[in-house]
Amino acid sequence: MDFSVVAVAREDDSPVEEPLRVAALADRLGYREVWAGEGPTWDAFVLAAALGRVTERAVLTAGPVPVSVRDPYTLARGAASVAAVTGGRAVGVALGTSSKRVVEGVHGRPRTRPAAVLAESAAALRALLHAVPGEPVVPGSPFRRRLPPPGGPLTVAAFGDRAIAAAAAHADRMLLDVVSPQQVRELRGKLDAAAHEAGRTPPVLAAWLPAAVDPEPASLAQVLGSIAGYLTVPGYREVFAEAGFAEAVERAAAGADRAVLVRALPPAAAATVGLVGDLAAVRARIDAYAEAGLDEIALVPATAGDPAGERTLTALRPA
Repeated sequence: MDFSVVAVAREDDSPVEEPLRVAALADRLGYREVWAGEGPTWDAFVLAAALGRVTERAVLTAGPVPVSVRDPYTLARGAASVAAVTGGRAVGVALGTSSKRVVEGVHGRPRTRPAAVLAESAAALRALLHAVPGEPVVPGSPFRRRLPPPGGPLTVAAFGDRAIAAAAAHADRMLLDVVSPQQVRELRGKLDAAAHEAGRTPPVLAAWLPAAVDPEPASLAQVLGSIAGYLTVPGYREVFAEAGFAEAVERAAAGADRAVLVRALPPAAAATVGLVGDLAAVRARIDAYAEAGLDEIALVPATAGDPAGERTLTALRPA
């Protein structure tokens, strides 16, 4: 099993500078890659550039970035720019469709044909990420590429069949989020089948998983809060209902706030879709994910009660 670290994943109440501390610690502990997620607070490429200034070796990946709000050229330029200002560090890009509440509610952009846009963006971005200096910045443009290619992987966040097909056809890596081992097993099968159909070797299969070794109560609440934020999102709410959290899903649909939802979610919910518990339990859970077909775990460390996720990241540091 390979491991990477997510410096910031989704919105919570942690200090806005916490991603810098998480990244610096992850790099110092020897993790090979750090993710800069995008959300209402952080722009993924600006954050990735900042992470590059507090780390020395780690590959940087920006995103997932919603494909409905940025065109492929903007994404490729962003990655190449981060690589240039961080001394030639390898920089990857992760794509996703995000949700209607983010794309339309935050960005004010239409979220139409999300799976088709994801596939189109992934195909175009794959070519742009490998463009070299002197080539047109986009086909047919009089402007020439001046920056070297960023050198990192193209990742596609996927869950539905059409998104999985896009990942299989174009990505170096497919990303899942807050999933159980059983869901990994099912999605692994779909990815392998889609890659065979596309005539490609299956991409690496990775998952962002909340992680808290020997969690403090505040750490557990933070993990449950991150789960609560997805209970109303189509494509996720069904997953949680099937996993046994239908009551919390129903409360979320009725408009309950995050504090109420955290109380409605049993502590077992955190361990069902993440790495939460003592070290022995977490390692057993990692084995279960590996057996299900996961290639990489991107650790989303709880930082409440464990600044920078130090206890968790130290316990799971690469050998």
